Amino acid sequence: MKIASAELYVIQMPLKEPFLTHLGAVKVREGIIIKITNSDGVSGFGEGVAFSTPWYTEETVKTSLHMITDFLIPLLQKNPIDHPKEASLLFSSLRRNNMAKAALETALWDLYAKTHSQPLSKILGGTRSSIASGVVVATDSTTKALQQIDQYLKDGYQRIKVKINPKQDYSFLSEIRRFYPELEIMADANSAYTLKDIDRIKALDDFNLLMIEQPLAYDDILEHALLQKEIKTPICLDESIVSYEDARKAIEFGSCQVINVKVGRVGGLYEAKRIHDYCFEKGIPVWCGGMIEFGISRAHNIALASLPGFSIPGDISASNRFWEEDIITPEVNVKNGFVKVPSDPGIGFKINEKRLQEIMLSKETIVF
Repeated sequence: MKIASAELYVIQMPLKEPFLTHLGAVKVREGIIIKITNSDGVSGFGEGVAFSTPWYTEETVKTSLHMITDFLIPLLQKNPIDHPKEASLLFSSLRRNNMAKAALETALWDLYAKTHSQPLSKILGGTRSSIASGVVVATDSTTKALQQIDQYLKDGYQRIKVKINPKQDYSFLSEIRRFYPELEIMADANSAYTLKDIDRIKALDDFNLLMIEQPLAYDDILEHALLQKEIKTPICLDESIVSYEDARKAIEFGSCQVINVKVGRVGGLYEAKRIHDYCFEKGIPVWCGGMIEFGISRAHNIALASLPGFSIPGDISASNRFWEEDIITPEVNVKNGFVKVPSDPGIGFKINEKRLQEIMLSKETIVF
């Protein structure tokens, strides 16, 4: 992989509707796009999915940009690689900053797949030609939640996730269940509860949820194990799993029955695949989580979700779920509840250069 240059774009685009959780509202999404070009003029694309503020993890767009330009790219310049997995091992010398690592590493995977004239899904070991699509309902209004669910079901989405917290859980879910008694629903708590709320969480067993995602602290594994013993609803861990080792320990401790894999959260596709492979071996279902991405990250998620262990519909919705116009062509579409896995080399999507220029805040080019 003879890299010639790296181009870093900071972009910003408004969401069609605010994305609400108890942690805050996302109305405008900022992000980083990375273009890695080799000596033959072939380019691979990655996306940094950190938010503008550190509400989901400690990373932000600015800190990611700092890590990429001042540490990660210099490592690549000094240590040429032949395969993207070598980048993951190389970057492990730096602690955390997983979203910065993933932004650069995913661009290398796209470039590698293109230079081998293979779809990224096949390079990773994917087996599916299409993947089931799920969607998130993130609003503080029961009426609006029901309206969104109705529309999403008409659009064919196969799994609905709703955001909950102690101020909006039992009555909220009860009303949804009244209208949709058989619907597959999962609840995402984003660490809104503690073990003091155990009776409140137990009560949610009434709703036959597919799972409850990250009910306790964002960095906890042990207390989730205690909680899982007390409730019937399967626990899914999200924020707690930032590495293969976290996944291994969570499964061994009995902290969860499901794991949400997010490429950015775990530091890239190599680590995401390692987690998938371990969970697949242990019979633990995984699904691909979303980060309110632009199209490039969404494309990487599609490739990852084509692996056999991703048996639960992920947060891979259509481009028009969030954006008036995405930065890829064609845009991601959901048809009859499924997203097609591209068969073209790399991520299988082209960059909408016109749209990229329209929403670009800054650009930096680094020559290797």
